[in-house]
Amino acid sequence: MIRMLAATAALAVLCVSVASAQPPAPPPTFPGQAEFHDLYKELIETNTTVSAGSCTVAASAMAARLKAVGYPDADLQLLIPPGRPKDGNLLAVLHGSDPKAKPILLLAHIDVVEARREDWVRDPFKLVEEGGYFYARGASDDKAMAASFTDAMVRYRKEGFRPRRDIKLALTCGEETPDTFNGAHWLMTTHRAEMEAAFALNEGAGGRLDGDKRVYLGIQAGEKVYQDYTLEVTNPGGHSSRPVRDNAIYHLATGLSKIGLYDFPAHLNEATRLHFERMGPILGGELGGQMKLALAQPTPASAIAEIARDPGYNSMMRTTCVATMVSAGHALNALPQRATANVNCRILPGEAPEAVMATLARVVDDPAITIRMAGEKSPVSPPPPLTREITGPAEAVAKQLWSGVPLVPAMSTGATDGRFLTAGGVPTYGLSGMFGESDGGGVHGLNERIRVRSLYEGREYLYRVVKLYAGGGG
Repeated sequence: MIRMLAATAALAVLCVSVASAQPPAPPPTFPGQAEFHDLYKELIETNTTVSAGSCTVAASAMAARLKAVGYPDADLQLLIPPGRPKDGNLLAVLHGSDPKAKPILLLAHIDVVEARREDWVRDPFKLVEEGGYFYARGASDDKAMAASFTDAMVRYRKEGFRPRRDIKLALTCGEETPDTFNGAHWLMTTHRAEMEAAFALNEGAGGRLDGDKRVYLGIQAGEKVYQDYTLEVTNPGGHSSRPVRDNAIYHLATGLSKIGLYDFPAHLNEATRLHFERMGPILGGELGGQMKLALAQPTPASAIAEIARDPGYNSMMRTTCVATMVSAGHALNALPQRATANVNCRILPGEAPEAVMATLARVVDDPAITIRMAGEKSPVSPPPPLTREITGPAEAVAKQLWSGVPLVPAMSTGATDGRFLTAGGVPTYGLSGMFGESDGGGVHGLNERIRVRSLYEGREYLYRVVKLYAGGGG
């Protein structure tokens, strides 16, 4: 998962980027914390990379923990796609008292990004606690939530908690390598009834820290659509000693330059407007003032232009397209017969990839350049609504644990498995209760980490908020 809410540059002034010499505050203690640590450790130390790991082993281990506290076999499904024995997914359910109430779905992926031991300070597949942090691949993305959700299901069963609505758990494989296989997409296609829910909770939003101070708690509503496009120019070529202006590389370079200078129109959806409304006072200063101005109808172009100086906020407000790879020519002494480029677009929710492709063609304005979608077309859907049914419990539990910390909605500029569920009729929201620094904690990179305090607090937050969503006590 690419965990991007926005405004990394603007919030850098508020937040530390790495663990400092000052040790973080000691972690709190909540019921069952030692048992949760064991579960989290087991999940972390089960390699689930696509190259050498097995999601099936990890899913089976979590199923065993649920079975050990009394979940019957009928309520546990280990679903393995044909021909992919290592890509197993786990579905579990805690039944509610009202069969007419639509379930809540807890979604987390258990696969992780590749990690090489020689590049890391510590073994990426051993859980290490050091300086107030847990270090490991998947420490945050996304085994923190997968472990927390599984642990919550264990705690509910031990307590004899019976929710009003069913609570479903889906631990899926392949979120990090969707071009190879994606478990959430496969489950929505082949086991749609089991994935049915009023809404789902997923990764995609955490909280932001400034040292030990909690700045805000995020809730994600909607995410941009990921779509690649291939631009290609073909040409008869010829000898490099007889150059002509009709050159495949020149055509492509000119077209890419035009794309680089083009800004798609800005559109503020509900999540972005609420983000500006609540972040403006937090940020203050010129940027905070421009966010307040941007809430006017119609939105002043001057406010958009000022806010767009920050790349993160620019991406929240509009579709973006950027050249990411180029390949051209076949010999050093020959005119190029072919030049291709990949343009990666992050499309606002509700905008069609076909319409974006048409815009690229209009901007390029060169019949020599062909444009086509690369890979499978991403699903398109508007962002789910932020109703009081969603924000109310999230704010109530935040008040219990962190009084005075505001809940700030946002739209993710990255992509999660939520795109498959929301497009399939299950509105999906990012909500973790886990606070981190502005540098992202090494997610997808080296020495991934999460604060010990943040993990334990997030685990307790999710346990309580799911109870409220499901119709139980807080």
